[in-house]
Amino acid sequence: MSSHGVQDAAASLPDGVHALPSVPRPATRNPLEWALYYVNWCVVIAAMFALVLAALVLSYSVVVRYLFRSPTDWQDEVAVFLLVGVTFGCGAMVQAHRGHVGIGVLESVLSPRVNSLRLLFVDTVSGLFCAFFAWKSWTLCAEAWREGQTTSSTWAPPLWIPYSMMAVGMTLLVVQLLCQILLRLTGPAAAAPPTP
Repeated sequence: MSSHGVQDAAASLPDGVHALPSVPRPATRNPLEWALYYVNWCVVIAAMFALVLAALVLSYSVVVRYLFRSPTDWQDEVAVFLLVGVTFGCGAMVQAHRGHVGIGVLESVLSPRVNSLRLLFVDTVSGLFCAFFAWKSWTLCAEAWREGQTTSSTWAPPLWIPYSMMAVGMTLLVVQLLCQILLRLTGPAAAAPPTP
């Protein structure tokens, strides 16, 4: 199996069949974990549409500018805003997969107990950093909203839009990390998870 299982999962599908986005299902009955599971799944679906929309906007821009010599001053900011939303919004789902940067070699060398402590330490430090980042994003969003800040382009969309996407995405990531920390400290529940 590959490091994230993506290639193996895709290879096991019949020809012409495409898989829906994979968000790891919680192993416990914890309602917070299940709520986060559904939020992550919805964000992944929205992110897929946002990526397609960003590609369409940039393609439209190329056609209009080079074939019709018509200036477009909004397409770059629309694409950037969409990509900011995708990047920050999917952070919690990537963390649920443990797909962020990690040192896989240590996992195979360390004992399960030491590896568990290492993951707890990494999740705690990551959670503290992400909590600061989320707090700062919320303050930037509130400041941009109060002051009516906009970008410097002629289109001038409000800056609270990307700041709010950053803030929501980082907040979801903090909640995901908190769930993983609490699960590591308390251990998985013995009961089977409910079916959605």
